[in-house]
Amino acid sequence: MNRDRSAVISDSLALSLWRVLDLFSPRERSVPCWLPANGAVEIEPRPHRKRGAQPMDKKKTPPYAVAFIVAGLVVLIDQASKAAALAELSESERIPLLGDLLGLQLAFNPGALLSFGSEVTWVLTVLGVGITVTLFVAAKRSRSIWWATGIGFILGGAIGNVLDRLFSPPGFGRGHVTDFLAYGNWFIGNLADIALGIGAVILGLGLWIRRRAASQEPGATSVPAEDAQVYGS
Repeated sequence: MNRDRSAVISDSLALSLWRVLDLFSPRERSVPCWLPANGAVEIEPRPHRKRGAQPMDKKKTPPYAVAFIVAGLVVLIDQASKAAALAELSESERIPLLGDLLGLQLAFNPGALLSFGSEVTWVLTVLGVGITVTLFVAAKRSRSIWWATGIGFILGGAIGNVLDRLFSPPGFGRGHVTDFLAYGNWFIGNLADIALGIGAVILGLGLWIRRRAASQEPGATSVPAEDAQVYGS
């Protein structure tokens, strides 16, 4: 009786020791030969993560969330800057920032860049809404952070100017875009225009880097479709 009890205690101590060793083992550990082999104790080895690996339940921020966050920030900054320009700036006076190269002056643009399409503002509004919807779909389908960031800047810039065309005077759908950044004697723009340019640069550089990397890999001839096409992104 005492011998059987001693055997049980010995087996329990051996099992505890094996579990402690298993916790610090860098790989799967097989059941030691000195554990009871009568089927009373069955232990399955636990899978171990590689050192430095992230937990399986830790979720990363999806790319489309990055796109919408960037777009939202761009819209907020753009609309706040336009409100400040309406309150503080004048159409007849320019405040120099970098001499004659850059200044602050209020302007209202019924057209697109360089006042193109000034006579058909409503057409530009329809086009702007369509492009915004397309960019929204592209942002939702983003597969990489850099692509989502570029699309986010472009989407935010597009929304910022479309809001002006929809709700600014002289009427719904015919509104004039508020501009206040005067570039010499060339044109006057806003922060939404800058966001559009930043987004285009990010997408262009990203595609160029991916294409260059793909050309250096054996058997690779093109950029993945999800990064090369708007809807596939």
